Amino acid sequence: MDYNTSGQYNYNYPPAPPQPPGHSPSGEPNTNGKSIVALVLGILAIITPYLGFFIGIIAIIFASLSFKEIKVTREKGHGLSIAGMVCGIIGTVIYGIIFLIVILAIVAYSSAEGIINYSSF
Repeated sequence: MDYNTSGQYNYNYPPAPPQPPGHSPSGEPNTNGKSIVALVLGILAIITPYLGFFIGIIAIIFASLSFKEIKVTREKGHGLSIAGMVCGIIGTVIYGIIFLIVILAIVAYSSAEGIINYSSF
């Protein structure tokens, strides 16, 4: 036992050993923040009209960055990153197809405009 000169217990403990990066004081790894952002943006990419294409691209970027960080820091969140990437890809593809259909419709409408004879009406 470690007592001081007055007979009371000495509470001067040595400092705790440093934790590896990505670990909480309790010892279990933290969840990677970029994987959470990737999941949120991936979900928004699916449900946000007009901006879903661009949000999906950002979600894919965050998911790939979080994969690299998780490999180095051993944090949690690998499943969140996968879900964010899948949702980001789905949102990007959906709105990419919608943009393509709209562009094709505009081109078809503008080229058909010269064919119609308005003098017969």
